[in-house]
Amino acid sequence: MIRQQRRLLDRFVIALVALALVAAAGWLGYRTSRLAALERQGERGQQQLRLYNQTLASELARYDYLPGILGLDDQIAALLENPRDKARVADANFYLAALNERSGTRAIYVLDAKGKVLATSNWQRTDSYLGESLGYRPYFRQAIAGQSGRFYGVGTTRGESGYYLSSPIGNRRAPIGVAVVKLGLEQLEAHWQDADTRVMLADENGVVILASNPVWRLSTLNTLSSAERERIAQSLQYNRAPLPAIDLARVEALASGDELVRLERGPVLLSQRLALPGSPWQLILLSPTGEVRRAAMGSALLAAALTALALTIAVALNSRRRRIAERLAARAALEAANNELERKVIERTADLSAANRQLKAEVAERIRAEASLRRTQDDLLQAGKLAVIGQMSTGIAHELNQPLAALRTLSGNTQKFLARGDLTTAQTNLATINQLVERMGRITGALKSFARKTGNGTSSANLAEALENALFLLDTRLKGMKLELVRDVDPELVAACDPNRLEQVLVNLIANALDAVAGIESPRIEIRAERLGNDTLSLAVRDNGPGFSIDTEVRLFEPFFTTKPVGQGLGLGLTLSAGILDDYGGSLVADNHPCGGARFTLTLPLSTEKANHGR
Repeated sequence: MIRQQRRLLDRFVIALVALALVAAAGWLGYRTSRLAALERQGERGQQQLRLYNQTLASELARYDYLPGILGLDDQIAALLENPRDKARVADANFYLAALNERSGTRAIYVLDAKGKVLATSNWQRTDSYLGESLGYRPYFRQAIAGQSGRFYGVGTTRGESGYYLSSPIGNRRAPIGVAVVKLGLEQLEAHWQDADTRVMLADENGVVILASNPVWRLSTLNTLSSAERERIAQSLQYNRAPLPAIDLARVEALASGDELVRLERGPVLLSQRLALPGSPWQLILLSPTGEVRRAAMGSALLAAALTALALTIAVALNSRRRRIAERLAARAALEAANNELERKVIERTADLSAANRQLKAEVAERIRAEASLRRTQDDLLQAGKLAVIGQMSTGIAHELNQPLAALRTLSGNTQKFLARGDLTTAQTNLATINQLVERMGRITGALKSFARKTGNGTSSANLAEALENALFLLDTRLKGMKLELVRDVDPELVAACDPNRLEQVLVNLIANALDAVAGIESPRIEIRAERLGNDTLSLAVRDNGPGFSIDTEVRLFEPFFTTKPVGQGLGLGLTLSAGILDDYGGSLVADNHPCGGARFTLTLPLSTEKANHGR
C-alpha cells in the first residue's frame, strides 16, 4: 500500500515538473520572439521615420527663397515708398495674388516696419489681412530684426493654420518692411493617412500640428501646466485653441529607446520619435503591434508543444525501457546488449531528425535574411542619392532662380519691343529665352536621371560621360569656388557598371573633395583615369586639402561615420559607394597622397560592350 502511494506521489511530482518545463519553454519562446519582432519592427519604423523626415524637410525648403525675392520687385518697393497711394496698393495686391496662385502657397502679404499689412494676395476676400496689425507675431519680430523668420501658428483672421516664412525688405540693419509667405502643410497628411501606421508632427510646445488622424491636430502630447497655457494664450500662436491632451499612456520602455504605448485605451502601439533637423519639431510614429503579439504567441505555443512532445517521448521511452527490462531481466547478456544498441539507434535517429529539421529552418531563414538585406541595401542606395540631392538643393534652386528671373525680365521686355514694332530685338530676346529654357531642362533632366532607382543588372558605362554628368550635378558648387580642376580621362574607357550608380559614386567622391578644399587657398582637384592591364580600369580623385587623420582613415567606410557637421551628412556616402563598386566586382580605397591631400581610388572591370548612357 505504501509503495503504491509513493508511486502515485512520484507520478504527481513528475507531472508538475513536466508542466513547469512546458510553461517555462512557452514563456521563453514568447519573450524571445516578442523582443526579436519588436526590434525588427523598430528598424522598419526608423526607416519610415527618416523617409517622412526627408519629405517634410524638402517640403519646408521649397519656398525658402520666395519671401526674399519679394523685396526685389519694383511694385513692392514702390508700395513701401508711398503706402497711401491706392494705385500702388492695387498693383501690389494684384501682383501678390498672381504670385500666390502660381506658387501654390496659402497667402503672401507685405507689412510695413510697424507690422501693418499693406498688401496681400487675399485682398479681395471679406476676411482679408489688409490693414491688420501683426507686429506681435514672432515671424514679424524676427524679420524686422534683420533675420529670416520661421513660425507655425493659427491665423487670427480665418483661424487657418499654416507655416509662415518671413524676410526683411531693404537693409537688414534697418528694414523698411517685411515679406511673409504662408504655407499649408495639410497635403502631407493625405500621404500619411494612406499608411497603416499613425504619424504625428509636434512643435516645440508639444502641440500636434500635423497628424494622420486630423482629430489629433492642435492637441498636446502631454498635459500643459497653467503657466504654459498662459504663455501660449498670450502669444496667440494657436488662436486660443483649447489644446486638449491626447490620451497616450506609456506601457513599457524598450532597450532601443522606443516605447510601447496605449492610445485612448486601445491596443498596444510601438512609439518612435525622430527630431526634425534644424528645428525643435519632432515626428512621432505609432505602429500596431498586433502582428508581434500573434507571432510571439505562435512561438510560445510551438515551444511549449515541442517541449511537451519531447517530454512525452522521453516518458514513453522510459516506460518502454522499464517494461523491457522487467520482462527480459533473466535473459542473457547478449540479448541485453542488443536491446541497448537498439535504444541508442532510436535515440540517434530522433536526434538526426531534429537536427535535419533545424538545419532546414536555418537555411530558409538565411534565404529570407539575404533577400531582406538586398532590399535594405537598395533602399540605402536610393536614400544616399536623395541625401546628395538634398545637399545640392540650395545650389540647384539658385541655378533655376536665375533663369526664371531672366525669363520674367526678357518676356516683359519682348512685349514692349513687339508693341513698338522692334521685331529684331524681340526675336533676339526670344532666342535668349529658348536658351534659358534648355538650360533649365538640362538641370532638371540631370536630377531626374540621378534620382532614378536602378537595378543591379550588368551594364556598361562610359567613364568620361559619367564624370561629365557628375560634374554637371555639382556645377553650382564648382562655380562658387575658385577651383583648379584637372581631368585626365580617356573617352574610350568603358566600365562594366550601371551608369547611374557610377555617377552616384563619382558625385560622392567629388563632393567630398570639394568639402576638403573649402576655405583653403588655391584649391585643386585632380581626376585621372587609366587602364590597368586588359580587364581593369582605375580612377583617382585627389584634392590638396588637409588629408586624413589616422583615426579618420581607419573609420572612413564605417556606416554613419562622418566628419561633417550635424545635418550636413548621413555618413553613408562612402559606405554605399564601396558597396556599389563591390557589387560590380570593383573596389574603393582611400589614402593620403605623398604630396599632400586625400586620394580616393576606385577600380572596375573593363567592359567590351557599348556604353549605356542611361539618359
